[in-house]
Amino acid sequence: MPRTVRLVLEYDGTGLCGWQRQENGPSVQAHLEEVLARMTGAPTPVVGASRTDAGVHALGQVASFETASRIPCDGFRMGMNSLLPPSIAVLAADEAPPGFHPRFSAIGKHYRYSLLTRSSRSPLLRQRAWHRPGTAALDLGAMRETAAHLLGERDFSALRAAGCTARTTVRRLDEIAIGEPEPHRLVIDVRGNAFLRNMVRILVGTLVQVGEGRFTPAQIVEIVESGDRTRAGQTAPAHGLCLMEVLYAAPAE
Repeated sequence: MPRTVRLVLEYDGTGLCGWQRQENGPSVQAHLEEVLARMTGAPTPVVGASRTDAGVHALGQVASFETASRIPCDGFRMGMNSLLPPSIAVLAADEAPPGFHPRFSAIGKHYRYSLLTRSSRSPLLRQRAWHRPGTAALDLGAMRETAAHLLGERDFSALRAAGCTARTTVRRLDEIAIGEPEPHRLVIDVRGNAFLRNMVRILVGTLVQVGEGRFTPAQIVEIVESGDRTRAGQTAPAHGLCLMEVLYAAPAE
C-alpha cells in the first residue's frame, strides 16, 4: 500500500522558475520529481504547500509524495540531497499522517520580506533583499499603523495579481511585523491563514509607499475595501521574499 512522505525544503529561488513545473525553465517541483523517479524507479508526483513564484526563496516549504518504495524517510532525505542541485535541500522527511495534504492541511503560513535601504547596493544581498536606496527615512509608524488596520479576515482582492485564479479572495492576516534587525535592513514578517497570488509582495510594495508618504493609512484601508488592485501600491520584487514556515495543527493526543 502506498505511503505518504512529507518533506521540509529549503531553496534558493534564484534561477528557478518557481515551485511549479513549467516548460520555460527549471522548477523546484520538477527537480524533486526527477530525483524521486531516479530513486524509486517510478513516476512520483510531488505536491507543495505554496506555489512560490520565480525568484522567491524558502526556508520551510512543505511538500509530500506517495510511494510504494520502502526506502526509509531519512534515506529519502539523504538520497535526495545527494542528487538535487545545490539550490535545493531536504531539511527533513517523515511519514505523513493519513489524509495529509501540504496545502489543504495547512492552517497558516509565514513569509518574510527583506529590504536594503542604504544608498550603496550589496553584492551579497542582491538576490535576497529589495534594494531601495533613499528609503532609509521610511515612516515606520505610518507603515505599522496601516498594517494594524489590515489584520483580520476580509476580502483582499485589491492585493492580488491580475492572473490570480483563487475561488475566494477572502483571507485572514494574523500578523504584520515590521522590524529593523540591523542598520539599513528592514524586514516585514507576514503571517496568515493563506495568501492570494502575489499578495505579500503587493502588501509590501504598498506599505513601502505608505512609508514614503505616497499613501496615508486611511487611504490604504479605503483601497482594500474597494477591492480595486489598480489603486494599491506596486508589487515588490520576488527576490526579497522567503517562505519561512508552513503551519499545521498539532496532532490529536
